[in-house]
Amino acid sequence: MFQLVADPATLGETEEQRQLRAVLRDFLAEACGHEEVRRQIESPRGHDRALWDRLAVEIGVHGLAVPEEYGGAGYTFAELAVALEETGRVLCPAPLLSTVVLAGHALLTSGDSQACARWLPGIAGGALTATVAGFLQPAHVTAERGPDGWVLRGEADFVPDGEDAGLLLVAARAPDGERLFACEPDGTTCERTARRVLDPTRRQALVRLRGQPAQPVGEPGQAADVVDAVLDAGRVALAAEHVGGSAHALDELLAYLSQRTQFGRVIGSFQAVKHRLADLLVEVEGARSASAYATACLAGAAPELPVAASAAAVACTGAYRLATTEYVQLHGGIGFTWEHPAHLYVRRARADEALFGTADDHRRRLAGLLGLTGRTG
Repeated sequence: MFQLVADPATLGETEEQRQLRAVLRDFLAEACGHEEVRRQIESPRGHDRALWDRLAVEIGVHGLAVPEEYGGAGYTFAELAVALEETGRVLCPAPLLSTVVLAGHALLTSGDSQACARWLPGIAGGALTATVAGFLQPAHVTAERGPDGWVLRGEADFVPDGEDAGLLLVAARAPDGERLFACEPDGTTCERTARRVLDPTRRQALVRLRGQPAQPVGEPGQAADVVDAVLDAGRVALAAEHVGGSAHALDELLAYLSQRTQFGRVIGSFQAVKHRLADLLVEVEGARSASAYATACLAGAAPELPVAASAAAVACTGAYRLATTEYVQLHGGIGFTWEHPAHLYVRRARADEALFGTADDHRRRLAGLLGLTGRTG
């Protein structure tokens, strides 16, 4: 039987983390309100470069979990999770998940010090946006040796923030097996087409590689382990974002239902509404606990990370779905209008449900990890 052994003492927030949360909440309330988010997602880039730079330089979000030797602050994922929860709370469309979590974690997990030294300082400082390709969907990319080094051919679909990323980390089939490659997309050898997706705050793209020069990252035979580690990191990061979004929905509902009146009474005083809010609170707090545990496992490189990551994915996507459903329904007529921000949260919640595997995928994975496969009764 799989044993969960992470230290419970790591689940609480430190004073530094509380201060970081307070700074970020104030900053994002001012710089990334709902009207601002709508403006950003309608822009060509899909996010505000000035906001991206401020998050990197003024607060240092991008480098929180990057070692100091590569230009980061040298903290752990626990600090980065605080930032992800707060950006998820406002639906900040900046490519933090793809750049800092997925690409950054891929470089660090590869153990390739040369690649880390080349690209991590740019990620930590905000100068470079990056993403991974062939990690979330089956890879259809091959790597071959050209006269001047490695080149990539093929395509990867639904690449998060792939249209604008300055660095791609690609899982590709090489003559010696699957390997990880890094490339800085060239317009002549890399064609990128934006996909129409449900969630406009998290863009995705089809990437076609036609002899794109690339550099191998890590050792041969290592790619599968790197991909697995990166996907678990993505699941934990997504869980933190979902806790932030769920908390926002609950807070907005409490504020609205405490003011709106019907039949001469405040709506929140009706027992049926109280029951729905109580159920939602239980779901959100359960998700918060699952997210905190998974974050502690990732920050401490605990062996039970795969179990914690999948458990958090199930708990947090479920809570986010319920929170966004209630966000719309309990706002009555105005909740069904596009002008209300609830719709953006609904789209984020639904789109994210399958980003790193559905809840059913994770339940099956958990059954295997916990030795429950094949049991009945």
